[in-house]
Amino acid sequence: MKKYFRFDELGTNYRQEFMAGMTTFLAMAYILFVNPATLALVGVEELPEGVTRIDQGAVFTATAVAAALGTLIMGVLAKYPIALAPGMGLNAFFSYTVILGFGIPWETALAGVLASGLIFIILTLTGLRQKVINAIPSNLKMAVGAGIGVYIAFIGFQNAGIIVGDDATLVALGDLTSPAVLLAVFGVVISVILLSLNIKGGIFYGMILTAIVGMITGLIDTPSGIGGIVGEVPSVAPTFGQAIIHFGDIFTIEMLVVILTFLFVDFFDTAGTLVAVANQAGLMKDNKLPRAGKALFSDSAATVAGAVVGTSTTTSYIESTAGVGAGGRTGFASVVTAGFFILALFFSPLLSVVTAEVTAPALIIVGVLMSSSLKDIAWDEFEIAVPAFLTVVSMPLAYSIATGIAIGFIFYPITMILKGRIKEINPVMYGLFVIFILYFIFLS
Repeated sequence: MKKYFRFDELGTNYRQEFMAGMTTFLAMAYILFVNPATLALVGVEELPEGVTRIDQGAVFTATAVAAALGTLIMGVLAKYPIALAPGMGLNAFFSYTVILGFGIPWETALAGVLASGLIFIILTLTGLRQKVINAIPSNLKMAVGAGIGVYIAFIGFQNAGIIVGDDATLVALGDLTSPAVLLAVFGVVISVILLSLNIKGGIFYGMILTAIVGMITGLIDTPSGIGGIVGEVPSVAPTFGQAIIHFGDIFTIEMLVVILTFLFVDFFDTAGTLVAVANQAGLMKDNKLPRAGKALFSDSAATVAGAVVGTSTTTSYIESTAGVGAGGRTGFASVVTAGFFILALFFSPLLSVVTAEVTAPALIIVGVLMSSSLKDIAWDEFEIAVPAFLTVVSMPLAYSIATGIAIGFIFYPITMILKGRIKEINPVMYGLFVIFILYFIFLS
């Protein structure tokens, strides 16, 4: 085992790798409760006609299984200390745009996730991955990441009741004297404090403390006995295989844009995370990522498996840097993290105490972290600033990640051509321009 993971070469040991794997798990354990709540649209009372609500317990199991399987493949095959789980942003897109916005059943949405994972595998195995990555301008990549962050934070503010609907101004500040809203505000404050103090797993611990305060104040029902904490693993039967059964429903223009969005966001989120974690761990060689193909294959395989089991796109987590900071250097750390996700399967009863007020602070904080990419955009170049800005603001304002990407990708070739920078536009961008124009025509 030590030889396979090259412990001596990388200067590590079992204890160091175990602590790193546990640290990574704690840093991203919040997804076990946030993802089921997001996909089940907890807090949303009315669904589009003909659309049912996905089973929250099944999604909990699917989330843990997808995370464990993806992280295990990454650790054993690619040998990187990188953990995977259903991605934040893509789960919000899955629920709030695809299901609520488009009125597409969750079964068909899962089929779209499956299709994006299969395409990702093909792009990885054929070597087209690098060409697609190079076709998208870095400024737009940064804008998409930041826009998703703002969008997630906006959803968090809504779920918390901090921001509410208003007939005159569309949105307004909610009732800050409401006990439920105050609980969410407490969650935001305590999470900010923990992360400011560089406490690993600050988001997860913030959720725990918020839930405890909610139970003490009577805002959240307190679990009774050990059965309220540990229980049987929820059946995955309600979601298992639905992506395969409904695969034939994805052949529409609407679903094409949905699949492209799943693919696009996962593609660049994964690439960025791999480079960031490998850099921190000192695993880059000549500015290149060793075993990059295996790492990307691990990610895409996890997406396919996750879709079949019943969850949105599975992707690499930047929280893996917490484990690297704790000394993780090999894939054994990922094996440990995967083990913790398996153990987490038996804690599904805790879903009852993880209310919208408890998960909202996590959404807001993750939104803050994702928005950091704004600093990397060339705002002093107007032809770049326009599509980047429209990408960022359109996501929360139109309540759609796909719409934000579409608007930004339509304006980019226009502003670049008008500025005389036509040679800098990759031909792929023209193809995406046409696709997104058709997307808006179809929506109309």
